[in-house]
Amino acid sequence: MTKPKDTTANPALAATQPVLEWWQKQFSQGATPMAHMQLAWMQSMADAMQFEAEFLQALAESGQKIAQSFDGETPQTPTEMQERYQQLIKEVTDAQMERMQKAAELSHDFRKRLWEEI
Repeated sequence: MTKPKDTTANPALAATQPVLEWWQKQFSQGATPMAHMQLAWMQSMADAMQFEAEFLQALAESGQKIAQSFDGETPQTPTEMQERYQQLIKEVTDAQMERMQKAAELSHDFRKRLWEEI
């Protein structure tokens, strides 16, 4: 009986092949949770960008209202002008408070998404 010859170029590499296959399987399984965590982070960033867009829209609408107040019916007294500015400032302040509230919730939502993935 003759002993079969090892046809691989490096017999030491052939001996470690089962370990490499096991490591590759473990590595690919470990990458999936990381991808899910990255997805959760990206979703949180998309939410933050949406909140910022809503705030910028509120600022633009406020500026548009100021411009329209001078194009159309102009305020006749300083009191009327003050009332208009106070109303616009209130709208911007409300938008800012809503923005801050959503930002505070975003951190909680991000942690919740991460725990769901873990």
